[in-house]
Amino acid sequence: MKKLFALLLFALLNQAAIAQKTVTLQDCESQFLKKNLFLLASQYNIDASKALTIQARIWDNPTLSAELNAYNPERDKFFDIGKEGQKVFAIEQLIYLGGKKRNEVKLAQTNEKLAELQFNDLLRTLKLQLRKSFFTVYYNSKNLENTDKQLAHIENLINSYSIQAQKGNIPLKDVVRLQSLYLNFKNERLEVINNNIEEQANLKLLLNETENVVPIVNKEDSDKYLKIIDFDLKSFEEQAIANRPDYLAKQKEIDANELNVKLQKSLSIPDITLGANYDQRSGAFNNEANLTVGIPLPLWNQNKGNIKYAKTVLEQSKIEKQNFELQLKTEITSAWTKWDESRQNYAVIKPTVNSDFEAVYNGMLTNFQKRNVSLLEFTDFMESYNQAIIQLNELKKKVVIAGEELNSTINKDLF
Repeated sequence: MKKLFALLLFALLNQAAIAQKTVTLQDCESQFLKKNLFLLASQYNIDASKALTIQARIWDNPTLSAELNAYNPERDKFFDIGKEGQKVFAIEQLIYLGGKKRNEVKLAQTNEKLAELQFNDLLRTLKLQLRKSFFTVYYNSKNLENTDKQLAHIENLINSYSIQAQKGNIPLKDVVRLQSLYLNFKNERLEVINNNIEEQANLKLLLNETENVVPIVNKEDSDKYLKIIDFDLKSFEEQAIANRPDYLAKQKEIDANELNVKLQKSLSIPDITLGANYDQRSGAFNNEANLTVGIPLPLWNQNKGNIKYAKTVLEQSKIEKQNFELQLKTEITSAWTKWDESRQNYAVIKPTVNSDFEAVYNGMLTNFQKRNVSLLEFTDFMESYNQAIIQLNELKKKVVIAGEELNSTINKDLF
């Protein structure tokens, strides 16, 4: 029976281990680029734009028509289309004037570039979300490890104190005090878990993954966000203008609207229809070959409404770009300030604080077990220690996430 129980326990533990996937940030980003469904779906927009560019290059097909005799009353003959009968063949081709086709192709090519920029901006946005979720899960996991360690110690104390309380060696209120501390830690742990569930779900969605993701972050990867970067708004703005796909898309929208104005103006110019026909007997003479030319008269429809509309949209896109430039400066300033404040808050902590916390914790636990420290002092310390560790991890997480937001704002890895 014991062997069976051990085998079942091993199988459950093995299954739990399989349900998790340990990855680095580089592993996550590699899988993200290959499997993210948002990116795969957005890629089709680029393919669709390329197809429209191909279509824009194609001219209208020529029109072929035929007129065949149905009944010849002079010869009392149906379908008299032989040598002595009658038939007409004609072919016509629409010839674009005013650069319509050229403007249409250029507009399609610009829209193709615009689709690529929109894809890159989606990639930038999702990449930031991936990194934020990755680091949030990592630091949440560290908080859970610390809390679980303390819960194990407190649970052992509760068990031993409960036995002593039943024997009358210690008051029951000491057990209640430990149980209260235990419940407080449990509630704090639940809050972290709830936050972790959301971030874990984000990671799975972004990675198109079914297993839980366990992030691995080495010290160098996290400490790089602590390096000092001087604030240079002009330099940051120049880099953002050169690198941000959403800004480049604003300029590309202006280019597309300018081309649309040219296209609408060219549409006001009439096109020519050229053709040729052959008439066997109904013309001025037999076996007549003719050249035909047709052009619409621009009397009422000169496309003025569409031209005015295109100009209005163009002016609107220019104003939107100016507004985006102002917004970009604000974003850069806010992102740098947020990161620098987080960095300074964490920088005041001494490098040895983690080891000091651990040494004090172990010393406090040992002294309490030896009855050198009262229960009240011990529980107060445990609460303070747990909060200190959580706040320490939160400070480091804020530095990392603020650094990633600054990277994304400029669309360049500054760290």
